[in-house]
Amino acid sequence: MRATAIAHPNVALIKYWGKRDVQSNFPAVGSLSLTLSGLNTRTAVSFEAARSTDEVLINGQSDQRAGIRITRCLDILRDLAGVDSHALVESTNDFPTGAGLASSASGYAALVKAAAAALGLDIAQSKLDEIARIGSGSAPRSLHSGIVLLDIASGGVDEMTCRTVCEPDAWPLAIEVAITSRAAKDVGSTGGMELSKKASPYYQAWVDTHPADLAAGLTAVEKRDFEGLAEVSEQSCLKMHAMAMSSQPPLLYWSAATVDCMHRIRELRRQGLPVFFTIDAGPQVKAVCLPEAAPQVKAALSELPGVLDVLDSRLGQGAWVE
Repeated sequence: MRATAIAHPNVALIKYWGKRDVQSNFPAVGSLSLTLSGLNTRTAVSFEAARSTDEVLINGQSDQRAGIRITRCLDILRDLAGVDSHALVESTNDFPTGAGLASSASGYAALVKAAAAALGLDIAQSKLDEIARIGSGSAPRSLHSGIVLLDIASGGVDEMTCRTVCEPDAWPLAIEVAITSRAAKDVGSTGGMELSKKASPYYQAWVDTHPADLAAGLTAVEKRDFEGLAEVSEQSCLKMHAMAMSSQPPLLYWSAATVDCMHRIRELRRQGLPVFFTIDAGPQVKAVCLPEAAPQVKAALSELPGVLDVLDSRLGQGAWVE
């Protein structure tokens, strides 16, 4: 009972930040994201009768903290399969881990895809999305291709749907990822979300204004309106980070190079280049652009002090079994 899956991380254009319910890891708001090719998580899951507990290795190192949530996901899949064997989970990333590049999203997407295959389960995609969400609120998005909508039911009902709204070849976009640090961030996304919910005066305004941002983002995608998508995506990004910074104690995920990248990208757009930025909970900057602009964007970011590397990406496919 062994299988291996590969998943790409994703970057949210219309962000989610905050949990409606911490225990179920249910997001407070929906999100619109890009699944990124060129950055890969490869996860192998082996169920072994002789094991007394699950073991988790991430980039070759034991990770007991991640193991708790991984076991929660595996328990659901074991129950569905009617087996009680524990598993060895071996996951590797070819990009910085825990540093604001959604390694948890791709990790849990690859985990549930591999574990379901190892157990011989043929379950609905919506069920797989739900199980992945228990590990990471953004993991369902990495199970889907291209531009992805994770929609949350209104009225306090804990229901979600996740689906592709634009396939990778329907609107080819390029993403240049400026790496400004390879270190893991001090405060993870889950802890940061809870802090902002409790201690930011802007949190409720974030939740209240979010539906309009999500609707604007979807409309821009439907119309292939790059400028419209740029405006609402940068606004969503800055609103999220304003909420994080206004928490107590403040959450400042940016580095000096992060800010320099933002200024350079806005300068390029003023010069007529089709590009905009988005930043998740970390110091890395994702420059979303039309493919013909990618070489110029990469060159402009690469020359900035503090930028360690610029990774090329395009829209990618959802998680798959190797």
